[in-house]
Amino acid sequence: MCGIAGFINAGGTEELQTIWINQMTQAIRHRGPDGVGTYIKPPVVFGHRRLSIIDLETGGQPMKDDASESVIVFNGEIYNFLEIRRDLEQRGHQFKTKSDTEVLLKAYLCYGAKCLEAFEGMFAFVIWDANNRSLFAARDRLGKKPFYYTLQNGIFAFASELVSFRNLPFVKLEIDRRSIAKYLTYEYVPTPNSIYKDIFKLKPGHFLTFKHGTLETRCYWDLPVPSETTSLSEEECCERIRSLLGKAVKKRLISDVPLGVFLSGGIDSSAVVALMSEIVAGHEIKTFSIGFQESSYDESPYSRLVSKQFGTDHYEEILSALEAGSLLPDIVSRQDEPMSDPSVVPTFLLSQITRKTVTVALGGDGGDELFAGYEYFTGSILSDYYLKIPRLLRDRMIKPICNLVPFSTGYVNPRHVAQKFINGAEAPEWLRSQIWVGAFSQDFERRLWTNFPFSASDSLGLYTETRELFENFGARNSLDKVFYLFAKQYLLDYILVKVDRCSMMNALEVRAPFLDKDVVEFVFGLPARLKIKRFQRKYLLKKALKNHLPSSILHRKKRGFLIPTALWLKQNLRPLVEETLGERNLKNQGLFNSKVVTEMVSQHNEGKMDYRKELWTLLVLQLWLKSNPANIV
Repeated sequence: MCGIAGFINAGGTEELQTIWINQMTQAIRHRGPDGVGTYIKPPVVFGHRRLSIIDLETGGQPMKDDASESVIVFNGEIYNFLEIRRDLEQRGHQFKTKSDTEVLLKAYLCYGAKCLEAFEGMFAFVIWDANNRSLFAARDRLGKKPFYYTLQNGIFAFASELVSFRNLPFVKLEIDRRSIAKYLTYEYVPTPNSIYKDIFKLKPGHFLTFKHGTLETRCYWDLPVPSETTSLSEEECCERIRSLLGKAVKKRLISDVPLGVFLSGGIDSSAVVALMSEIVAGHEIKTFSIGFQESSYDESPYSRLVSKQFGTDHYEEILSALEAGSLLPDIVSRQDEPMSDPSVVPTFLLSQITRKTVTVALGGDGGDELFAGYEYFTGSILSDYYLKIPRLLRDRMIKPICNLVPFSTGYVNPRHVAQKFINGAEAPEWLRSQIWVGAFSQDFERRLWTNFPFSASDSLGLYTETRELFENFGARNSLDKVFYLFAKQYLLDYILVKVDRCSMMNALEVRAPFLDKDVVEFVFGLPARLKIKRFQRKYLLKKALKNHLPSSILHRKKRGFLIPTALWLKQNLRPLVEETLGERNLKNQGLFNSKVVTEMVSQHNEGKMDYRKELWTLLVLQLWLKSNPANIV
C-alpha cells in the first residue's frame, strides 16, 4: 500500500523536476512512511511513497524493467500475483524481486491492457511504456484505490490524493462551484468529478492511455447484469457464498507484516473473523474495535461477543462520542476532498488504534451493498406499495400523520425518516435512493445559494451521474439498478474513500474480502429477490452464515458506525458551528444565503427541525474550504 504521483511533458530543468516531484511525494508521505523513490527521465517523472507489505527488501519503487526501459509506480496489492508470476516464468520472463509490482509490470509488457483481466486485488498504477512512448494507467474494478489525474496545457499529471497537486506551477487548482453543489447533495463529489475544475477521478474498472498529447479512457470491467432467475437453490447459493468468501479471506492473508481485523460486531466484520478462524486454525487472530461511553452509539458488547466466540486477541478502546467531536477540524483539514460522513471520526480513531499493533487489517466493507444491508433497499420496495395509495389519501392523511411522528435528536429521528421516505418515494425511480441517502435537496440548495450554479433549464444537472448510471445499466428490475447505484456511487465515493483516507492517514492498509472479484460477480449476478426476502435485508448472507455466527449477531438490528452529530452540533461543536456558519463568514465568502443558514442553525438548536445532515455537510465543507484556500469558479 503506497502513494503514487508524477507527471509527463512538464518541461523545466532536472532540478525543477526534482523539486516538483519531491513536493508531490512529500504531500502524501502518510501513505508510505517506509520509503520514498523517484524516477526522472524526461518527459517522464514518477514518484512513490512506500508502505512495505510484501517483499520488504527488494520491492522499492519506481520500478524499472531493464530490457524495455519501461517504468511503473503502483499503489495496492495483487492477491494472485504468484499465479501470474508462474505463468510469466513459463513464458520465459525472469524476475529480480519477490514483489507483486514487478509481476504487474511484466504482465503489462506481455499482455498489454488485457493484463487487467487477470489481476485480483486493489490497485491504481501508472506505467511508462518506453517502447510505445506512451503512458498507461488503471484503477481496480470497484475503485478501492484512488487515482486523480489532470491534463492541462499538454501536461499530464496524476496522484493518489489531490494534495499532491498543490504548488505545482503547471496545475491550476480552482474549486468548481458545480462540484460544491454536488457535494452538498451527495455528501461527496461523485466520480468522475473532483472538487477542482479540470481534475478528475479515473472511474473504477477503467484504464487510460496518454500518447502524443491525446488522452483516452476505456472500461475494462463492469458489474454483471443480474439474472432474473437462477437454477441454483438457496442452499446452493449459500454454499457458493461461503466458499467464495472463504477463498477471498485466504487471499488477503498474504503479507510479510502483522495483520488483524476491524471488528464492529456487525454481520460483515464478524463473518470475516469467523472465516479467518477456520483458515488460520490454531493461530490467534488480532481484532480491533472502538466503543463509546454513550450506550446508544456503542457496539462494543457485540464485538466482545464475537471475539469471545472465536478466541481472538481483542484490542478495544472506549471513548466519549461527544469528546471525539473535537477531532473533526483536524481530520477534515487532512482530507483531500470534502466528504461529510460523520463516521470519518471513529474510522480514523479505529485506524489509529489498529496501527499501533498491525500494518494490515481486514474489514467488512461491501457487505451492505452486495447483500442489501441498508434500509434504502427495503425503502425501494415499500415505495411501490406506497405509490399504489391514491394521492388524495397520501396528501390528506399520510403526510399530516408523518408530521405528528415524534421528533428526536438521538440515533434515529422517526419524523425525519418518515418525511424523507415520502419525498424519495414520490420522486422518479432513478432519483429515490439519492434523495434518501443525501443531504440537501435541489430545491433546498436553490434557496441556500446566492447564485445556484445550475440553471433552471438544467434542472437535473445536479444528479447527472446518478441518472446516467441508472438508465444505462441493463437490468430490468429497478431494485437491481438500486444495487448498481450503491456500488457505483455510495460505496465508491463515500465508504471506500472514508476507509482509504482514514487508514492511510495512519499508514494502515485495509483489505475487503467482500469486494473480491469472484464474490462480487457471483452475488451481484443473483436475482434481487434472493438477497432481500419478505423485507428481510441480508437474507441470503444470514442464511449462509447461520452455522458460523451466533444468532444474536446474525439477527441484531443493524447499526451504522455513527456518532451523535445532532447533539454535537447543539453542544460541544456549537461554538464552531456559530463561528464557521456565522453571518459574517458567509457574507465574506459570498456563496450562501446567510439568512437561510442562520435559520437552519436556530431551528436545529431549538429542536424545531432536524438539520443534522444539512448542517454537518455544510460545516465540513466550510472547514475544508478554510484549510484548502483556492479560487472558486
